[in-house]
Amino acid sequence: MNSDSDLQIAGDILEVPHLLQPPREHPATVAEFAGLARSIAADRSRWEHLVEYDATSRWYHRLRTGPGYEVWLLSWVPGQGSGPHDHGRSSGVLTVLDGTLTERTERGTRVLTAGAQRVFAPGYVHEVVNDALEPAVSLHIYYPGLTEMTAHTSVRCEARAVPGPVTA
Repeated sequence: MNSDSDLQIAGDILEVPHLLQPPREHPATVAEFAGLARSIAADRSRWEHLVEYDATSRWYHRLRTGPGYEVWLLSWVPGQGSGPHDHGRSSGVLTVLDGTLTERTERGTRVLTAGAQRVFAPGYVHEVVNDALEPAVSLHIYYPGLTEMTAHTSVRCEARAVPGPVTA
């Protein structure tokens, strides 16, 4: 009897343990870092009791580290913002845990509510602000760990002259 069902052709993968990939202790791909952020967001008992709000500056707390990456928890009271910046050579995942944040980039403005995620590569320039009337909490994962944060005068990328031969 022929069947088009992959399950029937290959059998139950759980019956063949040597074909299963062992779960990774630490993320290694963009999707796995985004998944880590979602799993932390879903487990409020891991972060909710740590959150503090500071009216004078953004509050932050390093929640976790792993091989080459860091996980940070940040709180934002109304009106607080990051200013336009990039994250140097680090890539990252930003996940809103509570409240609403606004992200401004050269491509426009996005309102990010709880559960929203943004993934960015090195050199990505953005500004994050709490434009809402309620506090917000966000989770940030950086790979490699954040060693620099370059401030910019605006979220617009300025064109730079690149040295090299001039051709007519």
